[in-house]
Amino acid sequence: MPAVDPGPKGISAHVDTFTRDNLPPLEQWPEMNWGLDMLAYPSQLNCSVELLVKAVDRGWGNRPCTMSAEGAVAYTYIELNEVSNQIANVLVDDLGLVPGNRVLLHCFNNPYAVAIWFAIVKAGGVVVATMPLLRSGELKTILDKARVGLAIADARLIETVEDVASEGGSVPVPYDGNGDRDLLTLAASKSTEFQPVDTAADDVVLLAFTSGTTGVPKCTMHFHRDVLATADTFQPVLQATGEDVFCGSPPLAFTFGLGGLVVFPMRVGASTVLTERPGPPLLQAIQDHSVTICFTAPTAYRAMADQVDEYDLSSLSKGVSAGETLPEPTFHAFRQATGVSLIDGLGSTEMLHIFISASGDEIRPGSTGKPLPGVEARVVGEDLEELPPGEVGRLAVRGPTGCRYLNDRRQSEYVQDGWNLTGDSYIVDEDGYFWFQARADDMIISSGYNIAGPEVEASLLKHQAVVECGVVGVPDDTRGQVVKAFVVLREGRQPSEELAAQLKEFVKDDIAAYKYPRQIEFIAALPKTETGKIQRYKLRERAPG
Repeated sequence: MPAVDPGPKGISAHVDTFTRDNLPPLEQWPEMNWGLDMLAYPSQLNCSVELLVKAVDRGWGNRPCTMSAEGAVAYTYIELNEVSNQIANVLVDDLGLVPGNRVLLHCFNNPYAVAIWFAIVKAGGVVVATMPLLRSGELKTILDKARVGLAIADARLIETVEDVASEGGSVPVPYDGNGDRDLLTLAASKSTEFQPVDTAADDVVLLAFTSGTTGVPKCTMHFHRDVLATADTFQPVLQATGEDVFCGSPPLAFTFGLGGLVVFPMRVGASTVLTERPGPPLLQAIQDHSVTICFTAPTAYRAMADQVDEYDLSSLSKGVSAGETLPEPTFHAFRQATGVSLIDGLGSTEMLHIFISASGDEIRPGSTGKPLPGVEARVVGEDLEELPPGEVGRLAVRGPTGCRYLNDRRQSEYVQDGWNLTGDSYIVDEDGYFWFQARADDMIISSGYNIAGPEVEASLLKHQAVVECGVVGVPDDTRGQVVKAFVVLREGRQPSEELAAQLKEFVKDDIAAYKYPRQIEFIAALPKTETGKIQRYKLRERAPG
């Protein structure tokens, strides 16, 4: 039976007990490892105090903390602390927030969003951050499931929120606009002092909805202590310092973005540059702000490698890749273009952030790496028996964080016998390195052969004509399934039957012939989530036609 969670237990500050009431039964939780000294947090803990208030106490107050890439808004640590205090006063005094209330934060990546995030946390609220591209129907699902009371949105996004907020009893609150009810306008007249709520280490601080590669989002629940644990366990890999400048493209609503662009830099007193849109603005930000550490998805690094001659990226010393597996050709292309060896990382919304990775001399191109401190991982069969090195199986993980779905029957699918089953197929080698094979539902079985789609994708990416691709299995009367590749070509290359034939032969020459894509469809762009993950289920939906 799974052990009772041994993490620090405190006295809950939540007057509104909705999140605690909707945690899974304790017997359905994964086993948690809190035995490391670095994870010895007190039982009463508010992560906003650890990340921001104590940063000022440590003498970091005048350091740059967060800035917009265009330079329009910038806060030092002490300025961010004071602005978030003003906003917290509005939330409590004017909007009636009580500890435990859920607060939607529908935002772009900018310093205002970070200040509001900290204000909600200081006030004991539970942040429900959402990505700016979500539409009213998607937001309604989130508002209803999380029972959101306040729905705070960037003024450019407020109409989408207003469309659905009133239906569920949520109060829409705009910010960075005009008018008397604008959150920032109200905050400007408030005191810069605020006493953060003394939350328990195991009070829920955020609800994170999965990004929807399967089309059915789930809501994960994470505690104050979990936020700090992600930073403290990844720091031995990242080795960031207060001199670093962070930047990246993942939305703050995506836990990869929250960690990489807010929690990790602030844990060491570094600064972060926020861009509202991915692509060239990210390259420009690296050049303009002498960024040293970048967080983004593999597809972005692939594009950056092709554009490196147009920007000065000489300040960049580290790049962290997550959201999708990092293809080996992308690793080599980026290193050749910049000299930077990308840090691959496997994480999940359920686990909050990265739990397997490697950096520096420990990197083995093509491998995800090894478990972080405090994390145990193994490759298992259908009965959860541990498989020997070199055998493909399901990845099972346990560590200081883990899956707790909000009132969802799928809890017992993700957590089994105390292990988090991530839905990934992996191999572990004799040295303990983990090698991604495919998402469990992306493994292609053709004529009895198991074919990992990402391996075929990595082969295609080596061809000079291919900029992106997605590989899925499609039904076949003879073989059960055959491999089909959706290919995005580089600018100047035109789709043709001849090129399709060349790509098939290219793959045959590169990997085992039975793995080559028997079908190739050229496509203008791959369907992706806002976090950069390829939505292969959409490719499968269109593949038969």
